[in-house]
Amino acid sequence: MEIKSVQVRDITVRYLEGGSGPALVFLHGTGGVTAADPFLNALAVKHHVYAPMIPGYGDSDEAPEIRDMLDFTLHTWDVVEALGLKDPILVGHSMGGMIAAEMAAIAPNDVSRLALIAPAGLWDDEHPVVDMFASLPFEMPQLLFHDAQAGAAILTAGRNVEDPGFLQAYLVANARQLGMAGRILFPIPERGLSQRLCRIKAKTMIVWGESDRLIPPTYAQAFKTGIASAQLVSIPEAGHMVIVEKTAAVVEAVSTLG
Repeated sequence: MEIKSVQVRDITVRYLEGGSGPALVFLHGTGGVTAADPFLNALAVKHHVYAPMIPGYGDSDEAPEIRDMLDFTLHTWDVVEALGLKDPILVGHSMGGMIAAEMAAIAPNDVSRLALIAPAGLWDDEHPVVDMFASLPFEMPQLLFHDAQAGAAILTAGRNVEDPGFLQAYLVANARQLGMAGRILFPIPERGLSQRLCRIKAKTMIVWGESDRLIPPTYAQAFKTGIASAQLVSIPEAGHMVIVEKTAAVVEAVSTLG
C-alpha cells in the first residue's frame, strides 16, 4: 500500500492506495490504519483499495471544523469525490462502519455495495457497548480479541502493557486520535443511526466476530433488522478485531459484494 495525499476543501487528507480490481473504500476504526495492515493488503489482491485516514489520524490535518456525525459523513463523501470515485464498494470497521452506514443512509442512491464489520452506531441499554475511553491499555486485548494473549502481542509488539512507560507512550500517541473519535463515539456511540438504517438501499454484508466483547454480537442482529438488504456473516473464534484474527474469512465475505 502506498500513502498519498488529497486536498479536501482546506483539509489535507492522507490515504493509502493499492491493488487492482473494483474500487473499494475502506474506513478504519479507532485504532487507525497503516500501510502494513494485513486486511488492507488482503483486500488489495482483488480490489483497488483506497483507505482514507480520518482527520486527526496519521499526519492528516486535525480539522476542528468536523464536529459531529453529519460533518464526518459529508467530509468522507467529499474525500470519495476528491479521489474521483463513483459508487465504490464501501467497507467500514467499527467507527469506520458507523461512518460508512451513515454515508449509505444519507446518499442511498450513491452506494450499491456496503460491508459493515462490527460497526458502532447503535445503542441498547441491556447490552451496552464498552466505554473504550475509560479502558486502560492492559484491558484492550481482552476487549478486542478472541485470543487475548495473541492480541496483546499484536498490540504491544511484546512490550508489557502494565509498564508505566508503555502507558505514558500509549496515552500520548492516542490522545490526538481518540480526541477526534470522541466527537462521534463519546459518551456513547449513538447519534440516531437506528432511525436512518431504513434508508440504506445498498446490498449490505454485515460481518461480526462471535467473541466481540467491545460491541456485543447482539448488535449484528439489530443492523440486519434495520437494513432491508442485509446479510449477516458471524465468524467464530474472533473478537472485535475480526479483520486481524480471521482476515481471510472477512475478505471472503466482502468479496461476495463484487
